[in-house]
Amino acid sequence: MERKVKTKIRGFRATDGAGVNLVRVLGNQTTKEFDPILMLDSFDSTNPADYTAGFPTHPHRGIETISYVSKGKMVHRDSLGNEDGISDGEVQWMNSGSGIMHEEMVPAADRLLGVQLWLNLPAKDKMSKPSYNSIKSSDIKEIKIDGGKIRLLAGKYGDFQGYKGEHLPLDYYDIHLNANAQITLNMRQDDSVMIFTLLGDIYINGECIEEKTAVKLTEGDTVTIKNGDKNAQILYTNSKALNEPIAWAGPIVMNTQEELEKAFRELRNNTFIKEKIKY
Repeated sequence: MERKVKTKIRGFRATDGAGVNLVRVLGNQTTKEFDPILMLDSFDSTNPADYTAGFPTHPHRGIETISYVSKGKMVHRDSLGNEDGISDGEVQWMNSGSGIMHEEMVPAADRLLGVQLWLNLPAKDKMSKPSYNSIKSSDIKEIKIDGGKIRLLAGKYGDFQGYKGEHLPLDYYDIHLNANAQITLNMRQDDSVMIFTLLGDIYINGECIEEKTAVKLTEGDTVTIKNGDKNAQILYTNSKALNEPIAWAGPIVMNTQEELEKAFRELRNNTFIKEKIKY
């Protein structure tokens, strides 16, 4: 059965971190519809003043943060002792688990283009051991398709296997389509599928999806993405809906208000970090 557009959300201009201008697409009002994707922020600027203030040290618990830099650079530091940078076409994947402190700084580049997703953790994994991984260009398979290519950022595509997270399954594709091209993707009937138009407009079942728009698809086992008369870059995610309660405040996402209050109490008491590693 062919999937159609169920929900369509166009991003809007917002500011976060120390003054980073970005496009906020998904947030705490869209959690039920886009489960398990909690947040989607998009970055697209040729003006370094929009983003070089970066995201100074801040906490997370209960989520995985996945940053994809299609163009530009990002430097990560965290309380586990990791310090790492990614650039054009690379990914940072962090499981905040039981608690982590990290910063993301964004050096000046000709263009910053990319997204950050927050992937929810199942209740059983909320207090899992934090971890950080980077997915470098050499680890990302580029698969040629008619009229373009797929960069396999994570998960599976056909017989190809990319990076695999430790918790919730996620297929994550960076799809590049030439003008007037199309692609049909297969998936399981009840998978939770989201598509985001990073660059360009596309069509799904005859409906136009404008640039910087996220769509949640109906159930089905195929979807066909058609391009217009310009090149397009589309991000595709496929996971499993958790259907669990969500308690979200700032950088922390738990299942109950009590868990949320405990997290902020631990932050105040300096008992938030469970891994005994000095920052």
